[in-house]
Amino acid sequence: MMRKKRRPSVDKEDVATTSTKAKKSRSTGRQPREAASEDTNQSVFCTFLREAGVTLKQGGTSNEIDVDQVVFQKKIQQKLQKSPRYPGIVQEFTTGLESHIEDPECFRNCLLPCVPKLQDGHSSGVSSFQESLLRMLLGIEMLQTFIVNILLEKLPEFMLDGTGDGGLSIPRIIINQLKWLDRVMDSKELAAKLMELVSVAPVEVQCDIITSLPEILEDSQHNDTARELNALLQENTQLTVPILDALSSLNLSSSLLTEVRGAVMATLAAVQLDDLPVVVKFVLHSVSDSDACEVVSNLRKKLELEQCILPPVLQTSQSRTKSKGSRASASTPAAGSSQDSVALILDGIKSAVRFQKSISEAWLKAMESVDDVEDHKVIDLLVLFILHSTNGNQSRRAAERLLKVKMRTGLISEALLQKTFRDYAQVMRGYFPSILALAQGLLRSPDPCVVPFGGHMYRHSFTVFDSYSQQELVGSLVTHVCSGVGGEVDMALELLSVLVTEKPTEMALYAVFVKGILDYMDNFTPQQIRRLFHILSRLAFGQLQQGSHIQDDMHIVIRKQLSSTVPKYKRIGIIGALMVVGSMGAGRLKVKESQNASMTQETFRQVTALLELVKSSSESTAESAALYYDELANLILSSTLDPQVQDTISMSVLDDFQNDFVVDLGPDIPGSYLFPARVMYNLDEDESQGGIVINLLPLLAKDLQNKGEQQSQTKKAHRRVSPLCLSPFFRLLRLCEEKQHQGDLEEIDALLGCPLILTDMDVVEKMESLTKPEREFLCTLLFHTINWFREVINAFCRLKELEMKMKVMTRLQNITYLQTLLERALSGTLGYVPPVANFDGESTDGIIPISAAPAIKTKKEGTGKKRKAPGRISSESSSQLDETTDTDKTMQEQPEKEKEKEIWQGVSLGSYRHFFRELDMEVLSVLQCGLLSRSLLDSELHSEMRKEVMLGPAELVFLLDDMLRKVEFSLTAAPAKRAPFFKGRTDKSLGFSHLQQQSSKDIASCCIQLLPTLCSHLENCHNHFQTILSENNGVVDRPATDVQEHQLMSSAYQLLLQVLHTTFNWSGFSQPGQRNLLKKALGVLAGRLKEGGAELILEQLIKHSFEYLVNFRSTMPSLTTALCLSQLLSTVSEKGGNPAANREQTASLAKRFLSQEWVTASGEKERGIKFNEALHTLLRIYLEHVDDVLKAVEEIAGEGITELINAAKDESSATWPTLSRQTFLVFYKVLMAELEKAARKIPPCKISDNTEAQSEKLLTWNLAVRDFHILVNLVKVFDSRPVINVCLKYGRLFLESFLKLGMPLLDNSFKRQKEDVQSLLKTFQLSTRQLHHLCGHSKILQDTSLTNHVPALKKSLELFVYRVKAMLTLNNCQEAFWIGNLKNRNLKGEEILSQMSQGSDEEEDEVQHSPPPQEQSEDEAQETDSEESRTVNRQEDVDQDDPTDDSD
Repeated sequence: MMRKKRRPSVDKEDVATTSTKAKKSRSTGRQPREAASEDTNQSVFCTFLREAGVTLKQGGTSNEIDVDQVVFQKKIQQKLQKSPRYPGIVQEFTTGLESHIEDPECFRNCLLPCVPKLQDGHSSGVSSFQESLLRMLLGIEMLQTFIVNILLEKLPEFMLDGTGDGGLSIPRIIINQLKWLDRVMDSKELAAKLMELVSVAPVEVQCDIITSLPEILEDSQHNDTARELNALLQENTQLTVPILDALSSLNLSSSLLTEVRGAVMATLAAVQLDDLPVVVKFVLHSVSDSDACEVVSNLRKKLELEQCILPPVLQTSQSRTKSKGSRASASTPAAGSSQDSVALILDGIKSAVRFQKSISEAWLKAMESVDDVEDHKVIDLLVLFILHSTNGNQSRRAAERLLKVKMRTGLISEALLQKTFRDYAQVMRGYFPSILALAQGLLRSPDPCVVPFGGHMYRHSFTVFDSYSQQELVGSLVTHVCSGVGGEVDMALELLSVLVTEKPTEMALYAVFVKGILDYMDNFTPQQIRRLFHILSRLAFGQLQQGSHIQDDMHIVIRKQLSSTVPKYKRIGIIGALMVVGSMGAGRLKVKESQNASMTQETFRQVTALLELVKSSSESTAESAALYYDELANLILSSTLDPQVQDTISMSVLDDFQNDFVVDLGPDIPGSYLFPARVMYNLDEDESQGGIVINLLPLLAKDLQNKGEQQSQTKKAHRRVSPLCLSPFFRLLRLCEEKQHQGDLEEIDALLGCPLILTDMDVVEKMESLTKPEREFLCTLLFHTINWFREVINAFCRLKELEMKMKVMTRLQNITYLQTLLERALSGTLGYVPPVANFDGESTDGIIPISAAPAIKTKKEGTGKKRKAPGRISSESSSQLDETTDTDKTMQEQPEKEKEKEIWQGVSLGSYRHFFRELDMEVLSVLQCGLLSRSLLDSELHSEMRKEVMLGPAELVFLLDDMLRKVEFSLTAAPAKRAPFFKGRTDKSLGFSHLQQQSSKDIASCCIQLLPTLCSHLENCHNHFQTILSENNGVVDRPATDVQEHQLMSSAYQLLLQVLHTTFNWSGFSQPGQRNLLKKALGVLAGRLKEGGAELILEQLIKHSFEYLVNFRSTMPSLTTALCLSQLLSTVSEKGGNPAANREQTASLAKRFLSQEWVTASGEKERGIKFNEALHTLLRIYLEHVDDVLKAVEEIAGEGITELINAAKDESSATWPTLSRQTFLVFYKVLMAELEKAARKIPPCKISDNTEAQSEKLLTWNLAVRDFHILVNLVKVFDSRPVINVCLKYGRLFLESFLKLGMPLLDNSFKRQKEDVQSLLKTFQLSTRQLHHLCGHSKILQDTSLTNHVPALKKSLELFVYRVKAMLTLNNCQEAFWIGNLKNRNLKGEEILSQMSQGSDEEEDEVQHSPPPQEQSEDEAQETDSEESRTVNRQEDVDQDDPTDDSD
């Protein structure tokens, strides 16, 4: 039946190619038998064959057959059976066969296929293919056993001969004769003999026999043979491949298969690398669904691919050794062959994963269960790529999700990623589409923790893959850049920049792709434009100029944009041109000593020409000129330019600045202006005559005059000087001086103390009497002055001399004073647009909406306005500029004390930030000066104050506010969001151009360096308020308290805590590489308490830091500051340590703050929106950290709110002073939300729970339901719309949690604890009735914000009724339950009249949860009398609408 599957052992051509020498060699070694009986036997054998149709041939000619093989077999069988000598004739026949095949040539002929006999040149009717003679004889049942024995006896004779001429292996041909027989007469005997042969044969023959076993043996022998093969596998690992090949083809029982697989897994470590793919394939293909997880997990642990491949360095040295002639041993696999083996292993895994879903799930589970960084291996990443590459969307998504989780938690490290790409590049090339897709997904992810890994995958892929892959990668990065998503664009540009730096030659091939981004620059931020032109200019104009083919295109684009009249394109042109200057004019490195490092004259000429072009193009408007100065300053700061280029830029800067903006200080000022000109803010009055002054007021007046003339006259012969360029030009001058004189600013230090031509600032007090142009002129003058001082501080803040530090401090005081004047001036100038200060963004970006500009506060707010200082910070994380009303007493232009104490009206400068020059990070070093508070001024040190540089409170607040804005911009990771269709009016990065040049790690390091200083200021603030408290006997609102100083010190206190919170909250600390930075930061805090903090372990550092910060709790000046401290403690405790102890302390601290009465410096209670927001967050922190949420909720709701109800109208709760009628909604909302969250966290009921566990859960639900009942009933007292809204929203959520988690518990507990269950349900039905009344009340009010909640709530109420019925039925108490119609009532319990007709015929029957029948009557009577039972309206309001839940 299997004949069609037979194949010839060898081709017929092989027969003809055998050599006669080989034939003779064996025959000479054997002596033929000469007994007469043998001749007789042979004659019987030959005669029978001849008569049956086979002619035996001698020599190299094949035996011939002239009948079909079936006919031949039939004839032989008949002749033997009909012979009178039967059965003896069979013995004679086989003896004849034996003597015939004594001759090796004859034996060989008998093993090879017979050929059809030709008759007279014509082909016979026989089939062209015939089996060998021995194969045909094996098909005769009576001869089979004899012939099998003969063949197996002959086999050892040829074992050691190897392969003969023509590639024939006699042992293999003998074994092939036994394959696929129609019937095996004695399978067991045959199996035993074959296994005997295996034990003595050489390896090649062993392999042939073992691999043929499945084709030789019957199924009945498979299990026995498998056991023997399994035993053999343990002894001889050389036979691993053939044995596994055979085992995979045998039909085995599941138990035996498991046993065999276990044995195979045990030998996995000893298997040769070349054999490993077969082993892995066998293991995975023999897995059943039930044991897939266990097998895959073991395989993953034992598969050490890292040992399969040599590191590249060793590979190189090995290949070098081979090339020198010292051949490595054959056993050492070459790098290529080991890569091939790994590829085959992965192919085996891939086929298993593709065809067996259970295996793919098992791999995912095996990797999920690994929770140590060290335990993750290369195989994990490779399998994730395989899973992602398979067709199923499910496995692809699962692989992507798992990879993100592992990367987010830091379990898959960048080092592992690098190792995988470095060592397995050849293997991974086949999974390139998946790697690219994963990298794209990671780069687009809103999670900032996984985005860098997308970048690493791009970078490593570009490094190790071929040019086709590199092209795809660059194309993909270009697509990211053009996507318009901020974070994605930044990361892709950064990657392109890194690739251009590391692989300039390879990237040059794809320069044309990158150039295509130029068409998509319209929505790029200035920093992105800089980065793009940096990449392109490095490619086109770098030292090696690999991408020179795009030089002309770059020149064309830049010239086109420079000549544009549209400001946006001109800005792009200026930025791009100066980036090209940076690349063309970069300093050359000396490769050899003899080589000239300077640039060629031609390149220098091109750079000079381009600089001249940009300069001339930017002179058309003041904004363009200012941008040119700023970008040139950035270039000098960030690039190392060739000395010739540096000198060319610096050559005329100092002279031009002096000519444009500086005049000699004379006794009088020529010219007449809107305001009388006056020289002000001179710090060098003691010097002799011949000083200088900044010519600001005349320049501004002239600039306004020029703008007026521009309407009539378009061309001017001379270059105009605009005050807009003053600060940018000075920045350029300062940086040129620093470069030329190695940081020494002696040439220009006169500009620090030199005065400005301004006007008398008393005019600000008379704003109402000025005309609109005069007001705007005054505001513009103030903006320019403040920006000049800010740029001066940027320049000179690094100087160490005491005199210089004093001047810098005075300039800071000037700024804080001028800002108070500016606030007053702006409040009286409606619709005013300040001069631009940051020129790289849209000039309209910072425009203040007219409606928001003069946010004037009226006097009726009184001190309430002042108290908002801390609140404003927490909401906007923003400036306290509007609160800096105080200035240092030593200022020259200081108003009298009375003026200072006036309550003035002003606007917040927070919304005008974009119109101030950016302060550098270095300015924050000024914080290292001590703090001078007004309380120190009253001491005897007043006269000696100037000997040491001290910060005033206003200056401290100014610097801390700027620091907070910087750390929030750099260290707060905003998720990547797609740009809206209509671009927002304000770009978030405006005003942070210099900050964007630094990485978040640099900013974090800078903050950590300043931590000791920040801690000192924090302690100073603490001591300040401690002193006030001790002087005033614990009261902060004594009449003598200085209100403004109190405000400033509170603001400073709060800003310090916010800066610390933002720093410690940086997501970068979670990355493995930044743990040392975190330890250093915590070490600073811990070191304030205990010396030697650096040597402590992380847990101890966190403990001591926490203890240090908790010490500040006693001096919190406001609730918002207290909230900042609580958030900081919460953030620090999350970093590790003893979480339980820290949680308890955080909760008790929050409770302390909530139980404290908060008053302003003037003695009024704190109140307002900001206070409520802070209270909301603080209450949440308390309930999230407290051990027993339900108990805490009951404490507040039961005690605190009851006290509030009984208190007078304006009074608060005695136990919780923050709980008043104004803050009730805040408390109510948080209590409901946290109660619902706590109910969701109650563990569900399990069948395995014992009685004690069930009782504990039932008790928890009892508490939760009691709290819920208290909170729902409060709506009767506090019935405002927001309170009802909260009750409806969270009431439904609590009800759903109860149905899902609570009711199954009641099902199981009813019989054992029926009283408790009944009590719980009675309490709960009171709450559900109140909710039902609320639904009716909402419909009467016809308020959509309330009625939106009604349908879903009604649905849940009805579900509850039927769920209770199901519970009673389950416990055989269904007769204790009935349903009636519940009348609709309002909050007061009055029936809603429109429903009277429906309910008039029926009494208000109840859903009654009664005890067993004997107790039923008594309870019924109670329920009927009291109307406090559970009902459901079955006719009204079972709405089927979509139950959407709108938040209030």
